[in-house]
Amino acid sequence: MTIKPLIILPDPLLRQVSTPFEHVDSELQKLADDMLETMYEAPGIGLAAIQIGVPRRLLVIDVSKEGEDKCPLVFINPEIIKSSDERSVYEEGCLSIPDYYAEVERPASVTVKSLDRDGKEQLTEADGLLATCLQHEIDHLNGILFIDHISRLKREMVIKRFTKAARAKAL
Repeated sequence: MTIKPLIILPDPLLRQVSTPFEHVDSELQKLADDMLETMYEAPGIGLAAIQIGVPRRLLVIDVSKEGEDKCPLVFINPEIIKSSDERSVYEEGCLSIPDYYAEVERPASVTVKSLDRDGKEQLTEADGLLATCLQHEIDHLNGILFIDHISRLKREMVIKRFTKAARAKAL
């Protein structure tokens, strides 16, 4: 397994819509393993393939708490097929927008259809943190960032800050 470098805002790749996988093979499984290792190392609880520069519909999640056994989840070609009318608010962060957090309101529960790492169709009914994480990561696959769910003024301030930092790093 290999730890991959993370794509950081304002990289335009983060706005690209990811394409589905045609089939599951050992290369895809290795990518999922690399993504899990990258996510754990960061550390984070979710990672979309686009965040390591791969514009494909793959995400990994592990919302287990510190001290619990790891519970890695792999979602290939995930799609939200149902979401609740009930809403919940979580403070979200993102490995591609380091050290920035904001409260985001999303549906409290979702049902996600995807393939597992063996290519079998799976339905995942999620609420709480897992529901929020799934929505956050699926947004990534659609070129949407969590800052798109906050006020325009806050979003513009965040983008400006990261653009300035990227320019300074490039010098």
